[in-house]
Amino acid sequence: MRLAGARGIAVSDVPDLRVLIVEDQALLAMELELVLCESGCDVVGCAMDTVGALAIAEQHRPELALVDINLLDGMTGPDIARHLIKEYGSAVVFLTANPEQIPDGFAGALGAVSKPFDEATIGGVVAFARQFIRDGALGETPRRFSPAPWLATAPHGIAPR
Repeated sequence: MRLAGARGIAVSDVPDLRVLIVEDQALLAMELELVLCESGCDVVGCAMDTVGALAIAEQHRPELALVDINLLDGMTGPDIARHLIKEYGSAVVFLTANPEQIPDGFAGALGAVSKPFDEATIGGVVAFARQFIRDGALGETPRRFSPAPWLATAPHGIAPR
């Protein structure tokens, strides 16, 4: 059953996607958590650095992770992404105010969202990732989302995991 959340975003009464937020700006992480919950996701945790992100991932094995590139412990987002993809098969989307810092090949991530973004963008990214995770299919590219180059050349249903 789909219900309308407080912000008018359609939500499910049963969360269907485990999501990890890796963001060192506390207010932004809280806003992301709210939008993700309203989008039918189960936010399994928020981390501000590598140690926190990997501890939450080990316990909850997220299906999707929204990962800032620059964190409290430096530019560690790409390393976290590689680990989540390799160890847990997580889909990763980078969040960044500095698109020039996105690593070549996107470190296996689905893509990146430029900051600042709004809740409609995050809702679109969640829908895009959900479809990719569930069906291996690419949906409509959300605004302010830069898909990883490997998505254009990967065979249907194949992800770098």
